[in-house]
Amino acid sequence: MKIFRYFFILVWRIWFYCWLLLTIIPVFPVLLVVTSSEKMYPAFYKIARAWAKTLIFVMGFKVDVIEEQVLKKEKSFMFCPNHTSMIDVFVMLAITKNPFVFVGKIELTKIPIFGFFYKRTCIIVDRSDSKSRNSVFDKARIRLDDGLDICIFPEGLVPADESVVLSDFKNGAFRLAIEYQIPIVPITMYDCKKLFSYTFFSGSPGKLRVKVHSVIETKGLTIKEGNLLKKQTFEVIYNELVNDEKQRKIST
Repeated sequence: MKIFRYFFILVWRIWFYCWLLLTIIPVFPVLLVVTSSEKMYPAFYKIARAWAKTLIFVMGFKVDVIEEQVLKKEKSFMFCPNHTSMIDVFVMLAITKNPFVFVGKIELTKIPIFGFFYKRTCIIVDRSDSKSRNSVFDKARIRLDDGLDICIFPEGLVPADESVVLSDFKNGAFRLAIEYQIPIVPITMYDCKKLFSYTFFSGSPGKLRVKVHSVIETKGLTIKEGNLLKKQTFEVIYNELVNDEKQRKIST
């Protein structure tokens, strides 16, 4: 029985990577155009969002979103989701109508085809290079001035130990949010790790539950209060995960 399950997962995973890469090729010329200028980013975002929703559908996933607060379009926000899976990026694109820009690690630029457009559309950071980390703030400011939102996975990396509920948060997202006085939006993704973890022979189609929490205001905060803001955001997501009934059933 396990052999059949492993075979299904193998085919399912290959199906994912085929869709991931082969769907980019037919629209390659269009993507070259819409990623050639930051002013055209909203057009690129519409294409990326449609691509993400299609990929989620063909993989047999269904995204179920709970919004604690309706976000006002005239504001910019700092989205802070937990990070457990490659599918997290696609879920974020699928649930967020207003264009945002990812701040992402430089390692993803090495992925064939995908990495090329990733580098042209995201704010790339090399965490081992202090100059690169500092340049993120200048690049983010330009995007915020254009009315875009920013998305940073505050854990930085997916935890190597999949039993970890939530890794410690880095400072970048909170320092940036305070500097530009934009609200933090904590986002809890409950099921991405279970249904599509980085362990290859694991996962299955199913429901991806997401909660978009109420905003945490940063107006009037100073950099000195960054750790408190980080702790507050961490606790919102951590408490949501550890108190989730389905998570408790999995752990027992």
